[in-house]
Amino acid sequence: MSVVAIPTRRHPGLRPARPRTAPTLTITLDLVPGPMSPRLARLVQLLGELAESGEGELRTVENVAPAPRPVPSPAIATPPTGADHVEILAGSRLVRRDGRVVPLTRIEYELLLFLAERPRRVFTRLQLLSNVWGYEHAVARTVDVHVRRLRAKLAGSELVATVYGVGYRLADDARISVDHSR
Repeated sequence: MSVVAIPTRRHPGLRPARPRTAPTLTITLDLVPGPMSPRLARLVQLLGELAESGEGELRTVENVAPAPRPVPSPAIATPPTGADHVEILAGSRLVRRDGRVVPLTRIEYELLLFLAERPRRVFTRLQLLSNVWGYEHAVARTVDVHVRRLRAKLAGSELVATVYGVGYRLADDARISVDHSR
């Protein structure tokens, strides 16, 4: 769970408590499940008091934190053979296509690994920004650019499928394997 405090926006017909002269401040707390420490509980209480006083807005957002990486299923870990096979060596952060190394940037690699570990799931651009980039404060089209570059580097391998109006997913017929031991 995350708690975000954002200064209020001016609403028609309402006068702000005080004119905004300072820049906007956003505070995000990633909270782990379980009891809060006394200091953290006090901070959350203070943020709530700020919101009640009209100096800010308090929103609680669920499930924003990146999900932990799952252990790959045996179907993913077993490398298929033949042409157009892409192999991700997670231990050494290498990607091979048909036995030769494909140079990827950090984000391209993380994006490919994220999709490969979660086959048949569709992700919106914002979900990918949150889980791969680690933040949501970028232009969602950033994802489109990285997907296009990833497709160009893995030309001939149709790995990333576009789900129009939603986002991206690993293609159903993607010949890809993830090896966490190498």
